[in-house]
Amino acid sequence: MLRPWTLDDADFLFDLYSRWEVQRFIGREPRVMTDRAEAIAGAERLAALEHPVHGVWAITDAATSQPYGALLLKDLPASSGPDASGAGSSGEPLDPSGDTEIGWHLHPDAWGRGYASEAAQRVLQHAFDGGVERVLAVTHPLNTASQRVALRIGMSDLGVTDAYYNATCSLFGIDRPQP
Repeated sequence: MLRPWTLDDADFLFDLYSRWEVQRFIGREPRVMTDRAEAIAGAERLAALEHPVHGVWAITDAATSQPYGALLLKDLPASSGPDASGAGSSGEPLDPSGDTEIGWHLHPDAWGRGYASEAAQRVLQHAFDGGVERVLAVTHPLNTASQRVALRIGMSDLGVTDAYYNATCSLFGIDRPQP
C-alpha cells in the first residue's frame, strides 16, 4: 500500500536513512542520517508535500501498515556545473530539468520481496494517468538491485549520463503508453 508520510513515521525514517547500506548509492556524496531531528524534519517536509501528481509515499504492508520504504515521483534536477556537493556550482539546489524521476528507498528487511517493483508500477500508472509523458530513473552505476527494479517495471536502459544531480548515473526511462 502507498500512503502519505506522517510525523509518526519519524522513527522509521531515521532507521531507514541512518543505514549505510541504504544510503551508499544515494547522492553524489552519500551520508547517513545521524540525528533523529533530521528524521523529524524530513517527516514534516514529506507530510506537507502537495502536488497533483508528484509525491513521496510510504510503502507499507496493507494489513499491518508497517512501513517498508519510500517511493518518489518528482522533478529530476539537472546538472549545472562541477560541484562535489551535489548542488549547483553556487551551492544552491539544482534546477529542475523538466523531466520526472521515479525512485525507491527500501529498508534492508524489505529487500528482495518485490515491494519496490509493485509500488513503482502503481506510481508509474499514477504518473501516466496524471499526464506525465515520460518517467526516468537514475541509479548509481553500481546499484544493480535498483537497475533490476527499473527493468522489471518496464523501463529501458538508456545508458550512462551526467545530465542529472551533477553525478554520473545509469539512466532508465519509460514513455507513457499510447492508447
